[in-house]
Amino acid sequence: MPATLGGVTSEILLPPHSVPGAGAVLNPFVIVDDAAGLITFVSEVFDVPETAEARTPMPDGKLIHAELRLGNADLMLGDRLDGWPARPGLLQVWVRDVATVLERANARGATTITEPAPFYGGTTIARMLDRWQNLWWLYAPAPGQPDPAPDWDGGSDAVFRTLDDALRSSSSPA
Repeated sequence: MPATLGGVTSEILLPPHSVPGAGAVLNPFVIVDDAAGLITFVSEVFDVPETAEARTPMPDGKLIHAELRLGNADLMLGDRLDGWPARPGLLQVWVRDVATVLERANARGATTITEPAPFYGGTTIARMLDRWQNLWWLYAPAPGQPDPAPDWDGGSDAVFRTLDDALRSSSSPA
């Protein structure tokens, strides 16, 4: 039977209730230098434990695989090996309070990209860049908060501009 996700039926995706370990259908995997340091950062910032049984070190101590569960999604990660490029992620996380997460992350070396700001659909958004170059979108529910006016209607362009600035400043030469 096809999976129905958000009212859309998929003949390809596994139905969420069939994913082993009650995980998510889609899980990010990042390759970074110092995966163990990223594990510590994510664990401390988001107050989640590493999935200990998933840790797979190589003989030299580098991690070929590790996981942390955030909600029902697994953030999978490994160390960059010789000849491999780093593959950091663009990651979205729903949290209770974006300002608290930014404070915790900044205390652990992250840089705020977008200060907390009202966003569409009754949410607050903020963004941070960790020292492994993962760019995190932080969202928190803000029921009753009005949607911001777009910059072409006199509103702020800070949400777009800060992202644009961050991505342009980290782009690779063509």
